[in-house]
Amino acid sequence: MGKLEGKIAVVTGGNSGIGLATAEAFVVEGAHVYVTGRRQAELDAAVAHIGNNVTTVQGDVSKPEDMDQLYRQVKHEKGKIDVLFANAGIGDTARLGELTDKHIDDLLSINIKGVILTVQKALPLLVPGASVILNASIVASKGFAGWSVYSATKAAVRSFARTWSADLRGRDIRINAVSPGVIDTPGYRLVGMDETQLGAYFAQTASTAPIGRNGVPSDVAKVVSFLACDDSRFMTGSEIFVDGGIAQI
Repeated sequence: MGKLEGKIAVVTGGNSGIGLATAEAFVVEGAHVYVTGRRQAELDAAVAHIGNNVTTVQGDVSKPEDMDQLYRQVKHEKGKIDVLFANAGIGDTARLGELTDKHIDDLLSINIKGVILTVQKALPLLVPGASVILNASIVASKGFAGWSVYSATKAAVRSFARTWSADLRGRDIRINAVSPGVIDTPGYRLVGMDETQLGAYFAQTASTAPIGRNGVPSDVAKVVSFLACDDSRFMTGSEIFVDGGIAQI
């Protein structure tokens, strides 16, 4: 039996990258997983990739009505949530002096409001012993030029793990954060770098990491799976870095 046998899990932004790898890992460990995403074609591809024990629900985490629909379906079909991975997020760069209203609003809406809606609307379905994992980032602890608003959103996410753990005292619901470093995911293709620039960036970050390479989605998925199962039963309000040491030394 897997460590999540019989569990019901929800993964937002589970149609690619870290979310997809984590949904797959949860299924391998025995869970039935609900995967959300904004693009139906990618959700269909995720189902084809994972195979069994996965249900997709199209939606945008920043829209309350979409999250209500997700949780209505989970309640109707399964009646509970044991594991919630609030993973959905976007990244974009802009230096101080070049910040636009759209840049700010998009990042705050998805990365902060979306995480709040994801967790708060799930509360009625979270059972005693449930585990909530938030996807933060090393940028919450580092100061990289051009990433100011994105970094602020991830610092907020890391803070939520602490404050919400206190809010839920006595409910036996754990909330922890995972903070990835440079993970080669499709999201990097959306921040305005061409393949040459992206290759140079990945080469630089790999040389900076003490472990000597960048991460892949499964590196993060394995840690999220640990936080999801009873092996981490005495952890809440914590942050685990999965960064090859880049933010540690």
